[in-house]
Amino acid sequence: MNPPNLPRLIQGPLSEIYGRRLILQGSNLFFLAFNIACSQAQTSSQLLAFRFLAGLGGSAPLAIGGGTIADLWAPEERGMAMSLYSLAPLTGPAIGPVAGAWIAEKASWRWVFYSTSIADGVIQLIGLWYLAETYAPTVLAAKARALRKSTGNDTICTAHEHKRGSTSTWKFIANALLRSIKFLLFDPVMSIMATYMAVMYGTMYLQLTTFASLWTRQYGESVGIAGLNYLFMGAGFTASRQLGAQLGARILDRIYKHLKERNNGVPTPEMRLPLLAIGSFMLPAGLLLYGWTAEYHIFWLVPDIGVFIYCTGIIASFLCIQTYIVDTYGLHAASAVAAVSSFRSIAGFAFPLFSGEQNVHGIGNRLGK
Repeated sequence: MNPPNLPRLIQGPLSEIYGRRLILQGSNLFFLAFNIACSQAQTSSQLLAFRFLAGLGGSAPLAIGGGTIADLWAPEERGMAMSLYSLAPLTGPAIGPVAGAWIAEKASWRWVFYSTSIADGVIQLIGLWYLAETYAPTVLAAKARALRKSTGNDTICTAHEHKRGSTSTWKFIANALLRSIKFLLFDPVMSIMATYMAVMYGTMYLQLTTFASLWTRQYGESVGIAGLNYLFMGAGFTASRQLGAQLGARILDRIYKHLKERNNGVPTPEMRLPLLAIGSFMLPAGLLLYGWTAEYHIFWLVPDIGVFIYCTGIIASFLCIQTYIVDTYGLHAASAVAAVSSFRSIAGFAFPLFSGEQNVHGIGNRLGK
């Protein structure tokens, strides 16, 4: 979780210079190479090193995805797209352990990397032919270059190129790379949203870290059966995504359009936030139900219901905040999303460090307290 933070702060701004496609494809190829290397690791040190490097490449979609949605959808239509995009980074940690537990138990741990490498290789090949550039300034710059070449008129340029003016390449890149950090440090709204998402993400990964040991140690389940409890997390994310795509996102977009009309047709990013109140209520409610019932060994279904409610609240909150950030920062949405995703990943890395032996003695289960 922690190693990808620096690349995200670089990948997001670079995608606003060189375009989304180049950064996504290059990062994905980097991830594929070192994920394959993980499958061939002979020592724990090699595995850790290769996992570190694979994480650097695998962070690009989290840094660039929000910006790509801003490229492709109008503000009135982004709720649906964001609900689908938000599902993957949240459902993966819930569904992955289910597959990983059965693969490790029935086959070899190396097949965890074989399977993900095969899937990623297929995606990479498809992307070579079908992944198009979406960032408008990059698309227009390519057209301008083609026109300059075909007409011989070197005065043809885009507004983005004109704005850049005589700024040196290195200074231009440096300003872009510092953009995410400036957003995070000097924008109060960004700082508040990033902190809230960091706490939300951190508690989720703390729960993921302590989840398996709860079922194996205290409920006496096998590794494979214990892994099935992650399905309730996945069900929470999936149900929320379905509600988000079929109901929540439509409501989010309708609220946005309604508030826009009431504001004389002038939209504001804050029109994305009303549904955040529901998600922020479900988070502590689900944690309380999970933490206390697990502490007192209540029937296994009850803690899983708490997890379901908690995960539904996570993706509902994630959807509202991500859409708000994308609407707020427009062409620089990738830099803004990169800043938020980096900060929340620090929490995702740090919070599980608090689990350890405390969980064995019961503190970790009372997460809701």
